[in-house]
Amino acid sequence: MAVEVHAAVGRYDDFFEVVGVKKPGGSGCWCMAYRDSRVPNEARPQYMRDECAREPGPGVLAYVDGEVAGWCSVAPRTSYRRLMHSRTIPFVDDRDAWSIVCFVVRARFRGRGLMHELLAGAVAHARDSGAEVVEGYPVVVPDGHRVDLISGYVGTTGLFEAAGFHQASETSAHSGGRDRVVMRRELP
Repeated sequence: MAVEVHAAVGRYDDFFEVVGVKKPGGSGCWCMAYRDSRVPNEARPQYMRDECAREPGPGVLAYVDGEVAGWCSVAPRTSYRRLMHSRTIPFVDDRDAWSIVCFVVRARFRGRGLMHELLAGAVAHARDSGAEVVEGYPVVVPDGHRVDLISGYVGTTGLFEAAGFHQASETSAHSGGRDRVVMRRELP
């Protein structure tokens, strides 16, 4: 299994394949929940098409043997309206951290460790784009427990720890009833 992770810049069609709503008239996140949930459903595809058309782009895409398999949203925290105004996820300091807010892995590619690949690719993309620090807001999952798909879209503390992140702050945020924390990694 050959896995590659690339920035979503110039790859809107692949972004759409993973995250886009395919049902005519259907609604969905379109990875807008943190960016700007005020954007109406019918305007979200064009908003994300525009994001994918310019640097640094809205995130990264994972490919397995050349086929798009997953998505990770990573961008400067300042590009996420919900994070800038959050009452539950605090700022750690005044640095412009890049934020990793969600992961999506297409069903047939799950269970292959792609979230680890996506996280590594997100970190590399942030570093290559000039970020000094990157952070995520994963759920706390006790050892031996599993996380459901609804809670897991933000990642787990174990996933982030395995990628060299450390807990930087508590939050009052939750996902699927699980506590979330701020985890950070300094970039060289």
